[in-house]
Amino acid sequence: MNPFNPNKLLLSKWTAVEPIEKKKHFIITELIRDEEDVHVVECVLEAVINQQRFTMDFNVLKNDECWLQGWR
Repeated sequence: MNPFNPNKLLLSKWTAVEPIEKKKHFIITELIRDEEDVHVVECVLEAVINQQRFTMDFNVLKNDECWLQGWR
């Protein structure tokens, strides 16, 4: 399990254990919060190689079998 503070995810670097469409390194460029603007709900990841973006639930990053913190 990858421990992290959801409020400090912005601009953090992540490595996908299994490449996603041949992309492996990502930066979190945006945090999407709930209606009260309190809790992080989703995050926007940007591929380093071609700046392609996609949105996903930030809790998926806690699974260390899929994601590693930092670039490796």
